[in-house]
Amino acid sequence: MDIYVRQGDSLWYFSQLYGINLQLIVDSNRDIQPNQLAAGQRIRIPGFVAQSYQIRRGDSFWGIAQRSNLSLDALLLANPNVNPNRLSIGQTIRVPLRITWRLVQGKQHYDFSRMMNDIARLQNVYPFLRVTNAGNSVLGNRIPEVLIGNGGKRVHYNAAFHANEWITTPVLMTFLNDYCLSLTNGNSIRGLSTSPLYQQTLLSLVPMVNPDGVSLVMNGPPENETWRNRVIELNRGSTDFSGWKANIRGVDLNDQFPARWELEKARNPSQPGPRDYVGEHPLSEPEAVAMADLTRKRDFARVLAFHTQGEVIYWGFENLEPPESEILVNEFARVSGYQPVKTIESYAGYKDWFIQDWRRPGFTVELGSGTNPLPISQFDEIYEKTLGIFLAALYM
Repeated sequence: MDIYVRQGDSLWYFSQLYGINLQLIVDSNRDIQPNQLAAGQRIRIPGFVAQSYQIRRGDSFWGIAQRSNLSLDALLLANPNVNPNRLSIGQTIRVPLRITWRLVQGKQHYDFSRMMNDIARLQNVYPFLRVTNAGNSVLGNRIPEVLIGNGGKRVHYNAAFHANEWITTPVLMTFLNDYCLSLTNGNSIRGLSTSPLYQQTLLSLVPMVNPDGVSLVMNGPPENETWRNRVIELNRGSTDFSGWKANIRGVDLNDQFPARWELEKARNPSQPGPRDYVGEHPLSEPEAVAMADLTRKRDFARVLAFHTQGEVIYWGFENLEPPESEILVNEFARVSGYQPVKTIESYAGYKDWFIQDWRRPGFTVELGSGTNPLPISQFDEIYEKTLGIFLAALYM
């Protein structure tokens, strides 16, 4: 919600007036010097929207503010060009409304366009969120990164490396929404105050690493005839893409990283297809390059890649992981009920490469149980089990 500065106003005063943490207001107005406000400057107040209201007989600003659980000045600030002593019936004013509900509805068919729409809606209400472009897919779809927090500890979560594991995207997006709600309403999540997490941590989220693949699984092959014919051929003539894990070129993005890649190549399919083809060389695919470039740029302290399924957490690679990894994974297991597994005979994954090159904690978290793609009916149960992991990775 936008308001406009008056002579003598300060961001601290706005934080008191609307009950919003001062740091969230500062971070929602990064183009403004907090100590050099000028009358008429636009200020964004996170966690609020302005509702239109038509004046009725007997209305007053005082009465409207009381009914809306607002101070009179909060209402005056939202209506700088309205004279409260000269209201007329039918006149439209703006009434600040605090958002206390989720904007993201994760328990549904959740494809690339829905995610992009939800990111835009979240950033509109919570302008302390920063959205960058990690890169683009083969078909030119954006791979957005969302940043939240301003602390020194850099933590990264990603989802939907694999196309038919798309349910991980709304799980991650729902957590982002709940985190924003907690910050702007001063509510804890599972008894944990989130304001210190925001101050101490910079959380990077890439909710959909593989947008082309997710679209293929959820919406069928592309309309472009060349791509349509190619993917149906790679899928052995079938238009049922429910078993498809790869990107649109038939390369498994989580077999693309230079961490014993040659071992994975030796035992996996030699041609593109729905799953497990490692590509012609490491980082041949733009989606994998985007994730590698982002990881190098951000210098994360720890990374968590969310997959499905199995309710296990993989946390080791070639004994290169630090001792901290075991402490973390035991806490993740405690809060989720998931099983920690140090290693399996698997190479070239994102978390493998991160552990190998940084010697820092990296995790592959397999959400839910059953056959991919998991049914959306599992969403609530998956989210409740994963929520503890999301929080623990921030506070530990």
